[in-house]
Amino acid sequence: MTRHRHTIPTPSISSYEIMNICVRVHVLAVLAFLMVATGPAYAQNMGAPDFDASAYNLNAQLLAVSKRGDAERAAALIGRGAAVNSRNRNGETPLMLFAKKGNLELVKLLIERGSDVGLAALDRTTPLMAAAFEGHTEIVRVLLEAGASPEAEDRLGKTAMVYAAGAGRTQVVRLLLDRGVSAQSRYRHELTALMWAAGAGSADTVRALLERGADPAARDDRGMTAGDIARKANHDAVATLLESGQAK
Repeated sequence: MTRHRHTIPTPSISSYEIMNICVRVHVLAVLAFLMVATGPAYAQNMGAPDFDASAYNLNAQLLAVSKRGDAERAAALIGRGAAVNSRNRNGETPLMLFAKKGNLELVKLLIERGSDVGLAALDRTTPLMAAAFEGHTEIVRVLLEAGASPEAEDRLGKTAMVYAAGAGRTQVVRLLLDRGVSAQSRYRHELTALMWAAGAGSADTVRALLERGADPAARDDRGMTAGDIARKANHDAVATLLESGQAK
């Protein structure tokens, strides 16, 4: 008796089909980039019969000139209808970019035109955090007045206060304290603003925090005080100030 071997056919993919799949993946990747770069409006209008490509070109131009800090061209593009909440591939808005640059007038203009002060980048940093880190006190004030939250955290659990204290931005720290941020607040790893300032070696910021009740004896999750952190970073004068517990 003859036995017949049955084989299961194996589907094959031609080189043309592989190329077609690659093209489709590339197109999807481009569309995903455009959705980030030009804001939520792109997703809402994609494929609509009245889709206006020129409007999204304005958005791309606005992001480009904002990154360069070109205030004059940015204002002109906003006047022509560029979307103020457009975002680049990092999720940054024009407001974020001009907050970093320290351009107060453009920040005000963007807010007046509806820019979302709480719209974070992909790493969850906000315009307030950017301005705090750079020490742009008046921009921090304007953003707070427009409703920006000083309690927002980025992906690393850092707030505007942490950014300001860690960069030694004493005036921003004082402003945040005046707006209700506690000098005793704990952040990731049980770090305090005082510890961040101590690690940066900023005696002025350390004094400002001590004056507002920051506890020099508080310890992080490693058991280190602000003085220990300062000493480890070779900021001996700051360590001595903290160890004395006196704001001079």
